[in-house]
Amino acid sequence: MLSKLFHLHSQHSHSHSCWNKRQGIRVCPSILVSVCIMIQSRFVTIVVDLCFLMGCFYFDKDAALAVDGEFGILEGRTFALIHPIVMISLFFFTLWTGYLGWQWRRVRTIQEEINELKKQVKPTPVTPEGKPVEGAEAPSSSVELKIQQLTEERKELLKGSYRDRHYNAGSILLGFGVLEAVGGGLNTWIRTGKLFPGPHLFAGTAITVLWALSAALVPSMQKGSELARSLHITFNTLNVLLFISQLPTGFEILMKVFEFTQWP
Repeated sequence: MLSKLFHLHSQHSHSHSCWNKRQGIRVCPSILVSVCIMIQSRFVTIVVDLCFLMGCFYFDKDAALAVDGEFGILEGRTFALIHPIVMISLFFFTLWTGYLGWQWRRVRTIQEEINELKKQVKPTPVTPEGKPVEGAEAPSSSVELKIQQLTEERKELLKGSYRDRHYNAGSILLGFGVLEAVGGGLNTWIRTGKLFPGPHLFAGTAITVLWALSAALVPSMQKGSELARSLHITFNTLNVLLFISQLPTGFEILMKVFEFTQWP
């Protein structure tokens, strides 16, 4: 195409060309116009084809539904098993994340206990000069021993970096949890062409919502809101209970996957 255009305009190249002093090349305006028209027409053709394909899916809804074999390996047993494997792993990871959060809470509450115990310690008598009275030093009381014990325990807890570990684990749980919750429903639709409203679907939706609500409370928790902390613990406790309720229904669905799917 381009060779023909250059051949047709070769006779007029001298009269209609201009010299680009910076680049040192000859440019024929008429040839450039023809090339631009050709590219524009090709682009319009592509756009029209894409609009036609989109229109087919819009007006013919059956063409957009999942059918047997249309998605190939995505309808197979391998991809169907990803959801149960990931969610079982996330169940145990949820328990681990909760443990990290409880340990971080212990770091905060143990300091409050120490502060309350310090209020019960009787001050040591001192002279007007501010020096301890000789012979007035009493043996360490049980309260002071408790303070020392809690202080050592808090030091050990701080070495565990539970705050950062809990935050990182919660972020991973939120990301993979939401991803696989949506992915599980999508895989069901790919294999069957529809979703199945029931306890497993509704509980899974509730778990996903609780994940989002728990994460939304983090800024308020960082500002010291006890209400936000209590709600965070409540939401995640409900989340664990819902997770447990998913195990029997999920096992039933898993058996159906083995019954109605094939490898891979």
